[in-house]
Amino acid sequence: MKARVPQGFGGGPNNLQQLARQAQQLQEKMDAASQELELKEYSAAAGGGAVNVVVTGKMEVKSIDIKPEVVDPEDIEMLSDLVIAAVNEALRTAATEKADTMEQLSGGLNMPGLF
Repeated sequence: MKARVPQGFGGGPNNLQQLARQAQQLQEKMDAASQELELKEYSAAAGGGAVNVVVTGKMEVKSIDIKPEVVDPEDIEMLSDLVIAAVNEALRTAATEKADTMEQLSGGLNMPGLF
Protein backbone atom coordinates (compact mmCIF):
# COMPACT_ATOMS: atom_id res chain seq x y z
CA MET A 1 0.00 0.00 0.00
CA LYS A 2 1.30 3.42 -0.96
CA ALA A 3 1.01 6.37 1.45
CA ARG A 4 -0.44 9.55 0.09
CA VAL A 5 0.63 13.00 1.08
CA PRO A 6 -2.30 15.39 1.52
CA GLN A 7 -2.61 18.05 -1.15
CA GLY A 8 -0.74 21.25 -0.31
CA PHE A 9 1.95 19.42 1.66
CA GLY A 10 5.31 18.25 0.53
CA GLY A 11 7.15 21.50 -0.15
CA GLY A 12 7.30 21.19 -3.89
CA PRO A 13 8.94 23.76 -6.17
CA ASN A 14 5.95 26.11 -6.00
CA ASN A 15 6.15 26.27 -2.20
CA LEU A 16 9.88 26.98 -2.34
CA GLN A 17 9.38 29.73 -4.89
CA GLN A 18 6.64 31.29 -2.78
CA LEU A 19 8.83 31.12 0.32
CA ALA A 20 11.74 32.71 -1.55
CA ARG A 21 9.43 35.46 -2.83
CA GLN A 22 8.15 36.15 0.69
CA ALA A 23 11.70 36.27 2.05
CA GLN A 24 12.69 38.74 -0.69
CA GLN A 25 9.68 40.94 0.09
CA LEU A 26 10.53 40.88 3.79
CA GLN A 27 14.14 41.82 3.00
CA GLU A 28 12.94 44.75 0.87
CA LYS A 29 10.64 45.98 3.66
CA MET A 30 13.42 45.70 6.19
CA ASP A 31 15.86 47.56 3.94
CA ALA A 32 13.33 50.36 3.44
CA ALA A 33 12.65 50.58 7.17
CA SER A 34 16.37 50.61 7.93
CA GLN A 35 16.97 53.45 5.46
CA GLU A 36 14.08 55.41 6.96
CA LEU A 37 15.39 54.89 10.48
CA GLU A 38 18.88 56.05 9.44
CA LEU A 39 17.39 59.42 8.47
CA LYS A 40 15.73 59.95 11.85
CA GLU A 41 17.28 61.93 14.66
CA TYR A 42 17.18 60.99 18.33
CA SER A 43 17.91 63.31 21.22
CA ALA A 44 18.64 62.85 24.89
CA ALA A 45 19.54 65.12 27.77
CA ALA A 46 21.55 64.71 30.94
CA GLY A 47 21.95 66.82 34.04
CA GLY A 48 18.42 68.18 33.87
CA GLY A 49 18.93 69.51 30.35
CA ALA A 50 22.44 70.83 30.97
CA VAL A 51 23.74 68.65 28.13
CA ASN A 52 21.62 67.80 25.07
CA VAL A 53 22.78 65.38 22.39
CA VAL A 54 21.33 64.57 18.97
CA VAL A 55 22.32 61.40 17.12
CA THR A 56 21.21 60.00 13.78
CA GLY A 57 19.79 56.58 13.06
CA LYS A 58 23.22 55.77 11.64
CA MET A 59 24.47 55.96 15.23
CA GLU A 60 26.46 59.13 14.57
CA VAL A 61 26.54 62.13 16.89
CA LYS A 62 25.05 65.10 15.09
CA SER A 63 25.25 67.76 17.80
CA ILE A 64 26.07 68.34 21.44
CA ASP A 65 24.64 71.37 23.22
CA ILE A 66 26.17 72.30 26.58
CA LYS A 67 24.68 75.01 28.78
CA PRO A 68 27.38 77.53 29.76
CA GLU A 69 26.54 77.27 33.46
CA VAL A 70 27.72 73.63 33.62
CA VAL A 71 31.16 74.44 32.25
CA ASP A 72 33.30 74.45 35.38
CA PRO A 73 37.05 74.35 34.71
CA GLU A 74 37.47 72.81 38.15
CA ASP A 75 35.10 69.92 37.36
CA ILE A 76 35.74 68.76 33.80
CA GLU A 77 35.03 65.17 34.88
CA MET A 78 31.39 65.97 35.68
CA LEU A 79 30.89 67.62 32.30
CA SER A 80 32.49 64.63 30.61
CA ASP A 81 30.15 62.27 32.50
CA LEU A 82 27.11 64.30 31.45
CA VAL A 83 28.15 64.22 27.79
CA ILE A 84 28.76 60.47 27.92
CA ALA A 85 25.40 59.85 29.62
CA ALA A 86 23.49 61.91 27.06
CA VAL A 87 25.27 60.34 24.07
CA ASN A 88 24.72 56.81 25.37
CA GLU A 89 21.03 57.44 26.05
CA ALA A 90 20.45 58.87 22.57
CA LEU A 91 22.27 55.91 20.98
CA ARG A 92 20.25 53.45 23.08
CA THR A 93 17.02 55.11 21.96
CA ALA A 94 18.03 54.86 18.29
CA ALA A 95 19.13 51.23 18.62
CA THR A 96 15.98 50.23 20.50
CA GLU A 97 13.70 51.77 17.87
CA LYS A 98 15.58 50.02 15.09
CA ALA A 99 15.44 46.65 16.89
CA ASP A 100 11.72 47.07 17.65
CA THR A 101 10.94 48.01 14.04
CA MET A 102 12.88 45.07 12.62
CA GLU A 103 11.25 42.68 15.10
CA GLN A 104 7.80 43.88 14.06
CA LEU A 105 8.62 43.37 10.39
CA SER A 106 10.11 39.92 10.90
CA GLY A 107 7.40 38.77 13.27
CA GLY A 108 10.03 38.04 15.90
CA LEU A 109 12.00 35.66 13.70
CA ASN A 110 15.75 35.81 14.12
CA MET A 111 17.10 35.82 10.58
CA PRO A 112 20.85 36.42 10.54
CA GLY A 113 22.07 38.51 7.64
CA LEU A 114 18.79 40.27 6.99
CA PHE A 115 19.50 43.26 9.23
